[in-house]
Amino acid sequence: MKVVITGGAGMLGRRLALRILAKPELTGPDGAPQDVSKLVLFDAFDPVEAPSEDPRVEVVTGDICNRETLDSLIDGETDAVFHFAAIVSGGAEVNFDLGYAVNLDGGRNVLEAARRTGRCPKVVFASSLAVYGGERSVDDSTALTPQTSYGTQKAIGELLVNDYTRKGFVDGRTLRLPTIVIRPGKPNAAASGFASSILREPLQGDEVGNPVTPESRMLILSPKRAAQAFIEIHNADGASLGINRAVMMNGISPKVSEMLDVLSRYAGDAVADRVYSKPDAMVQEIVDGWAWYSDGARARALGMEPDASLEEIIETFVNEELDGTFVS
Repeated sequence: MKVVITGGAGMLGRRLALRILAKPELTGPDGAPQDVSKLVLFDAFDPVEAPSEDPRVEVVTGDICNRETLDSLIDGETDAVFHFAAIVSGGAEVNFDLGYAVNLDGGRNVLEAARRTGRCPKVVFASSLAVYGGERSVDDSTALTPQTSYGTQKAIGELLVNDYTRKGFVDGRTLRLPTIVIRPGKPNAAASGFASSILREPLQGDEVGNPVTPESRMLILSPKRAAQAFIEIHNADGASLGINRAVMMNGISPKVSEMLDVLSRYAGDAVADRVYSKPDAMVQEIVDGWAWYSDGARARALGMEPDASLEEIIETFVNEELDGTFVS
């Protein structure tokens, strides 16, 4: 099985790649797990921690807006494509043209390259709960009314996946993600990035500003659960998904004040006190347009489970990313 991951240098791309390489989890047409013979990690920049020592891995750097590049990656041997490459929410809002070029045109390039293989490969598209707008509680039937350019681009991408699947060009499926917390590494331009920062930086001994009010809520999901959900939606029976290939992933929904309370209980007041108020009107406006609660029955039916608690998310991050210790 040949697998391509766009955005392969990113956090989710790297995490999924390591899982795919570790053991056969992705299923083939017969429903049985298959070994991966080739894994292509494609991104605009080189991954910091690529599993390059594995002979099955090929790292490719390039522009997702270049159709010839995509055609060379997604070829007649490709069985599955995980499309993660994107300009994140804050970046897409600030740079309108770049957001549409990468998130819309780039996504269409991926689908067209898959179409030109002539073998209907699986295409798994990473979408976002930003496709909703203003509703505090969403379920599988909630209309898509995005309040940001990023959310709009993701909503269009979902419709394209549905249509290319309807035409038999690809076997598409979309996973709508909550905010991923705690993301390892450095902060990025995502408006939701603060939700990781206000937990990650204090645990590593650094002060960090919180741009939103204590009453703001975030629907969150851990990287570990997200990677598992991508495996499960890839392996889901296409016929059971029906004409709508988008599945909304559930998450937990703490207030920012509750996140800091849990951090304090887990690591102590001195750690939680490293978070200070730094209001940002643009971030607050974007976050206010996102849903607080999700009720995804389709995800539950597919066995996709959210994290049990914020304590579990923090403990997993400390154990897996900080070698079991934090700066008290």
